[in-house]
Amino acid sequence: MKYLLDTHTLLWAMNDSPRLSASARAVLVSLDSPVYVSAVSIWEAATKYRLGKLPEAAHLIESTSEVLVAMSFLPLPLDLDHARLGALLDHPHRDPFDRMLAAQAIVTGCTLLSADAVFDSMRVRRLW
Repeated sequence: MKYLLDTHTLLWAMNDSPRLSASARAVLVSLDSPVYVSAVSIWEAATKYRLGKLPEAAHLIESTSEVLVAMSFLPLPLDLDHARLGALLDHPHRDPFDRMLAAQAIVTGCTLLSADAVFDSMRVRRLW
C-alpha cells in the first residue's frame, strides 16, 4: 500500500505530535510502504507560514528536501491529471489544498493519512 500525507499529518510527524493516531504513527515508523508528501502540502504550508498562520512549518519551509529525506518520505509532484481531477471533483468542499490532495490520492492510488473526515465523502481512502 502507498500513503500520502495530509499537510497537518506531515507537520505532526515532524514534531512527533501526540495528535498523531496510533494507525498513522504505525505507518510512519514502518518502512514497508512508501509514504509521499505532495508539492501541494509544501505550497499550503509555505502559504500559511508566510501569512503567520503556521509558524511551526518554518523548518519544513527552510529545509524541505532535507526534512523529507530524514523522514524517508518521497516527494509527489503535482501533474496535469491531478490538477484536472482536483478542479472537477464533484464535492462542495472548497479548500483547494484538500481538493488537490484528494485528487492526488485518487489518481495515484494512495491512502491519505489524515485526521480530516471531509475526505471520506470524496472517494478517498483515508486512514487515521
